[in-house]
Amino acid sequence: MLAQALPALAKRPLKDDFGAEILDIDLPTASDAQLDGVVAAFHAHGAVLVRDQAMTPDDLMAFIGRFGDPEDHTQTRFTLPGYPKIFILSNRVVDGKPIGAHNDGVGWHTDYSYKPEPVMLTMLYCVEAPEEGSDTLLADGCAAWEALGADRQAELLPLRLHHSYKHFMATREFGAQILSPEMAAANPDVEHPLIRTHPADGRKALWPSTGTVTEVIGKPGPEGLALLDELVDFMTQERFVHRHKWQVGDLLMWDNRCTLHTGTLYDDKKYFRTMHRLWVKGDAPF
Repeated sequence: MLAQALPALAKRPLKDDFGAEILDIDLPTASDAQLDGVVAAFHAHGAVLVRDQAMTPDDLMAFIGRFGDPEDHTQTRFTLPGYPKIFILSNRVVDGKPIGAHNDGVGWHTDYSYKPEPVMLTMLYCVEAPEEGSDTLLADGCAAWEALGADRQAELLPLRLHHSYKHFMATREFGAQILSPEMAAANPDVEHPLIRTHPADGRKALWPSTGTVTEVIGKPGPEGLALLDELVDFMTQERFVHRHKWQVGDLLMWDNRCTLHTGTLYDDKKYFRTMHRLWVKGDAPF
């Protein structure tokens, strides 16, 4: 029996050949076929944006489940009450206590890179957004890889990176902390390839990161870290980067298997920003 063709969704690219904005869809009431089309667009395009959505926590959980199993959060202090898979990013303080993590995700990285199986998908849903600042930037690792010459590709292909959550938390610019013995034991160091292959279609992506990487295997010390900085700088050139300006009701998802991302700062004394973040479990990079 032939599989039913997916409906043709109205969409447009976020940047050149990267990403897709899905138009004219209401996710809570969309058909199964339409939602399958959104999932297919995500795997093909590296990122998907859907604007003007009114999503309850239950709606978010139902939608994220279309992509796979929701992932837990390493830090659980700011999960939404009753919804442990939904993490709050916010600078709001209620009754003297912050309701979410503030300035989380500033610095080019890929989520959960310190785990044996990093998250496949990151989703942010915008509850409130500043009038200026707080943009999210997405860098296209596939386009960056394709822009490298054949000799450079051959040089980089065998390299692997040493990732450390312990190092990341001790050295991060915002919210640095020394891990408890229990947290350190739950997050041992891992190695991942510098060049990642996408399981959906075999396309390759430059897959460096900042924060978690302590060493380029085979190029120890300053030489390897200088190479890493060079590659991050190369991949995050404007020609490879999409800048997303947030509006309330935006739902933005990106594929951690082929992108880097960073948040940007804003005037947190003047504006409030609140996001709901969800993750989908991934598999071991290859």
